[in-house]
Amino acid sequence: METTSQKEILSFKEALGYLDVSPSLLYKLTSQRTITYFKPNGGKIYFKKTDLDSWMLQNENKSKELLEEELLNKLKVRKDV
Repeated sequence: METTSQKEILSFKEALGYLDVSPSLLYKLTSQRTITYFKPNGGKIYFKKTDLDSWMLQNENKSKELLEEELLNKLKVRKDV
């Protein structure tokens, strides 16, 4: 039997476990079209795992060290120009 980690397409129930969210939040995300989903023949809702990954990885909060490094790189580029 294929586990959730091996599947590319997840059912609503599998997506709940994968995202670790409540059913009400996932319904809200689909009704607001915040997250991409598929509903073949108007029936059950399915998700591509890559779409769920993209949703989870939005709004990145970078570490202080990474922000400082990016700033220093931008300043260096300006000096070189």
